Amino acid sequence: MALFLAAAIPTLGLQGCASAINGYYYGDRATGTSRVDLIEVNERATDALLLNAPLDASQPVLAATLVNVDRLAESSRLGRIFAEQIAGRMVQRGLRVTEVKLRENLVLHREQGELLLSREVREVSQAQNAQAVVVGTYAVSASALYITLKLVNPVGNTVVAAYNYAVPVDENVRTLLNGR
Repeated sequence: MALFLAAAIPTLGLQGCASAINGYYYGDRATGTSRVDLIEVNERATDALLLNAPLDASQPVLAATLVNVDRLAESSRLGRIFAEQIAGRMVQRGLRVTEVKLRENLVLHREQGELLLSREVREVSQAQNAQAVVVGTYAVSASALYITLKLVNPVGNTVVAAYNYAVPVDENVRTLLNGR
């Protein structure tokens, strides 16, 4: 028993050092708090969105750039990277995701990404023969970023699944929001 405790004590001490090291290198230096892993958060959100979504893995899905809820014709680096992470997770889950940036018939708004709103959703998804499109909005408060994802059936613009989540606004999120 004493041998077990002697072996365990250094391990416990190292775990404390590891979290301090991680907090310093990956967290906020002023407060020591850890930054949110946006990839993990977006993967969990995508999993939740897909949980009850009636999708056919052989049919394509599109992922649109997330847009600012107050200015639906605008996005940011954050909206574009969130869409990329969501599309990537969908592929990991076995769905066919069409890369719309490679399509000539999709009009891209300079520095805004692939904004798919109402009429554009229908036109682009029909041209791509997509069964569904992931669209999303975000809103920024003083301390949190609120995100809404919707999986929309392009025939009739029916929402077939939705998921809401929030992440704390840290320097990382602020930088992504300010980047065009």
